Amino acid sequence: MSNKLNPSMSLAKPDAQDLSLKQKVAVGMGVIGLFILVLALFNLDLPNKATFLTISLSLITIGTIIYANDAYLTKLKGIKNDGVWFKSISSRGTLGWITGLVLTSFYVVLYFYEGLLGAGSDGAENTGLIALFDPLSKLLSGRPASQWFVYGTLYTVAILAFGYKFILKYRHNRYEQIRTISVMFFQLAFAFLIPEFMFVMNSDLPYYDLKNVWPLNYYNFEQYRVDAFINGGTIGMAMLIFGILSIFVITPILTFKYGKRWYCSWVCGCGGLAETAGDSFRHLSDKSQSAWKIERWVIHSVLVFVVLMTTAVIYTYLGYDPNKYWLTRDIFLFSVAGFLTLVFALTMIFKRQELGKDAKYGAIGYFVIIIALIGIHVFSSETKLFLFKAETLRSTYGFLIGAIFSGVIGTGFYPIFGNRVWCRFGCPMAAILGFQQRMFSRFRITTNGGQCISCGNCSTYCEMGIDVRAYAQKGENIVRSSCVGCGICSAVCPRGVLKLENDSMKGRINPTEVLLGNDVDLIDLVNQK
Repeated sequence: MSNKLNPSMSLAKPDAQDLSLKQKVAVGMGVIGLFILVLALFNLDLPNKATFLTISLSLITIGTIIYANDAYLTKLKGIKNDGVWFKSISSRGTLGWITGLVLTSFYVVLYFYEGLLGAGSDGAENTGLIALFDPLSKLLSGRPASQWFVYGTLYTVAILAFGYKFILKYRHNRYEQIRTISVMFFQLAFAFLIPEFMFVMNSDLPYYDLKNVWPLNYYNFEQYRVDAFINGGTIGMAMLIFGILSIFVITPILTFKYGKRWYCSWVCGCGGLAETAGDSFRHLSDKSQSAWKIERWVIHSVLVFVVLMTTAVIYTYLGYDPNKYWLTRDIFLFSVAGFLTLVFALTMIFKRQELGKDAKYGAIGYFVIIIALIGIHVFSSETKLFLFKAETLRSTYGFLIGAIFSGVIGTGFYPIFGNRVWCRFGCPMAAILGFQQRMFSRFRITTNGGQCISCGNCSTYCEMGIDVRAYAQKGENIVRSSCVGCGICSAVCPRGVLKLENDSMKGRINPTEVLLGNDVDLIDLVNQK
């Protein structure tokens, strides 16, 4: 046994948290792979970029695989979330803060200082880190790399490599394996390869990640993109129509059948990175009531903002004259207001119970949007929205939400606030799907309170900050708009208390059926079922 001070409380093996020799070698391989990227970042002229890029990405990937094999295949199947609070990187220790600082700095440079990465300007050749990725970009699409291609490549490698690690960690759970393979596939195919191949087929088409649905791709209905789709022939029109159908048809149907998990845990790239590369930080999510209140206010404020911004963007390039255009600005604004009014009215009439105390907040959000739409109609001109230029508002939104929130904070703060910061507090897509899930989805997590031993694993590892144990202790179904259906709460439960289900709408929300005492007639309840 080592003589050094060890914080482990294990009586059987105090050094359980030390890295094995294989794990140290694997970490070393990954560090060397990252070091090659750092050398390129500092403009070291590597002689054969294709070779060095292959070596770098291979070392990172193989190092992760070797580490995962030694960490999990040497143990029996089962829960492997032990020891997370004894590791500096996963317990907001020194390594955790350093990792957060490095990630945050990378995102700041990526979004605002691409020149530091070596992006060529005014037709100049790339240098530095971006030049290192030129051979891969030219192989896939025939064009030089950009900072976004570099980011997309590293993003995909991270999901694939850490996805493998995740599969081994939860190899006792078939659901976790299948959904992880799903996010790996969608990231590799739909987000990385297909857009590159589409450029080869038609270079005039704008970049389109087919799995990104509005409002995540808030820019999809800007005039230059709509014009490019229309001018892109059959493929372009198909992409534009698919984007619209995704909002109003595909998304609601899938959410009704499977809850928001079909997207947030099976398809979404942000969720894919959070589940794989961010898995080690899931227990850091704040479970307090205050965090829950802040979450609801912030994420729905972002949703209100994105609805208004998208409406405003489309409004700025529509025509005035009804003799020339069938869809004028006025008709468009009235249509948006009418659709939102219909949704609000139907929700309040038929789903008021599901909203509960949040009904008044929903009403506030609705009236804010309507008032803003009236303001757009009254105070806007051909080039301005209220007192601001339309382009200024668009760029402001892209800066605040698309860059700062989803990138710098959403991913950079993994080691500090948990792996779903963006999904919990900022993602407007999560807000829409959460609303649909709460109102009319068949999905719920059922609980068996009689089997719960209050170990707290479920709450600890809920990345969305839900106190799952509080539901499990009462035997109450978990029907929360924030739940992404990742299933980790069920995977780490030692008693099989939690089960992800798609069932009928009746009895989904059951807070009064599970209370102990005389609040409910148990015989009558049994007879009903």
